[in-house]
Amino acid sequence: MTAEGLAAQAAAPAVGVLALQGDVAEHVRAVRESGAEPLAVRRPEELDQVEGLIIPGGESTTIWKLIDIFGLAEQLRKRITGGMPVFGSCAGMIMLADRLPDPASGQETLGGIDMTVRRNAFGRQVDSFERDLTIKGMKGQPYRAVFIRAPWVEEVGPDVEILATDPGTSRIVAVRQGRALATSFHPELTRDWRIHRMFIDMVREPA
Repeated sequence: MTAEGLAAQAAAPAVGVLALQGDVAEHVRAVRESGAEPLAVRRPEELDQVEGLIIPGGESTTIWKLIDIFGLAEQLRKRITGGMPVFGSCAGMIMLADRLPDPASGQETLGGIDMTVRRNAFGRQVDSFERDLTIKGMKGQPYRAVFIRAPWVEEVGPDVEILATDPGTSRIVAVRQGRALATSFHPELTRDWRIHRMFIDMVREPA
């Protein structure tokens, strides 16, 4: 590959979107708009092709069942443990939690962030809302976040960085630990790509 080709590849890393259920198309669009090359991931061989992975919002119980059906659980856990950058929004945050106080029957998580997450903590679909958030390290105006049947973080370990709390409840709604990022809200449902750009910068960071 030429030097120009290598530079282009570095500028546009391959970022996967777990395409089993949820806001897949919205994340694919956001990844592309944010300067990376999106790839829908449904099978182990597709996971091998990406440098980072987004786990979208949706139904966490359904996502787990499909991860199990498609035979992705072991490889996902191995890559997350091995340092692959990963970002989970809403249900994706649940999937990245090391602990759930209220799991559905048979529900497991992938883990990766030392946190306890409560599912649907902000209420039902009818309780959806938007909120202006101050996000640590993010420049510019406050981030307008969309919360839909959103979880919240009840506790974090010492190595977890709290990036944002909800000003209405003081609950933790965005965290980072190493190369793992998670939000209670849905950045893919806005036209503000700053969260996705933050993640893509993480993908570009040396391991």
